[in-house]
Amino acid sequence: MPQKAIVLLSGGLDSITVLAYAKQQGFACYALSFDYGQRHNAELKAATQIASYYQVEDHKILKLGLDSIGGSALTDSHIAVPVTFNEGIPVTYVPARNTIFLSFALGWAEVLNSRDIYIGVNAVDYSGYPDCRPEFIKAFRHLANLATKAGVEGQDFTIHTPLIALSKAEIIKLGVGLGVNYEQTVSCYSADDQGRACRVCDACRLRLAGFIEAGIKDPTRYQLDIV
Repeated sequence: MPQKAIVLLSGGLDSITVLAYAKQQGFACYALSFDYGQRHNAELKAATQIASYYQVEDHKILKLGLDSIGGSALTDSHIAVPVTFNEGIPVTYVPARNTIFLSFALGWAEVLNSRDIYIGVNAVDYSGYPDCRPEFIKAFRHLANLATKAGVEGQDFTIHTPLIALSKAEIIKLGVGLGVNYEQTVSCYSADDQGRACRVCDACRLRLAGFIEAGIKDPTRYQLDIV
């Protein structure tokens, strides 16, 4: 029987690449998505379609009320999504999001007797979020092996981050090599109900720049024509 892996699946460009990579590595994949109070559910619709396309063993969408505490442009409608680049950690950072997501993935992994978790964090072409850095992943793995029955019994967990040191263009090239259809994905912070991207938020700019650098036609559906 193939080893089981939990794959965090947002419905975006990075997470579909990670899912395709984990499948290529021979894992039986269990996809985990979160309805955490984000601005739109277009990415969750995409995640559902992606999970079905890749025939994952199971796909769970867990509902979290992070909008009840706010603190981010992605969970608080009173905070505008920025359309210009600013130094420092942007307001689209969701407090402790990856810590929370990985904690749920860890719990499900222990239940499934899985020791492998995949997450599409990236520390090269990203928005500066502190929970996308190698230091964070290393610390969380240490926590996982301290805080679980499996870890205490010597069954170490591995947090796989195959994209962490890649540029966006390199991620896209990797995905294309794995047969990924990026038209299925939604990365935009302000996507409409149809999943069409705004093209001006950080996520859209990084995504478009990646396709241009990779020399690959951008399949993203936009709300406005690109000038």
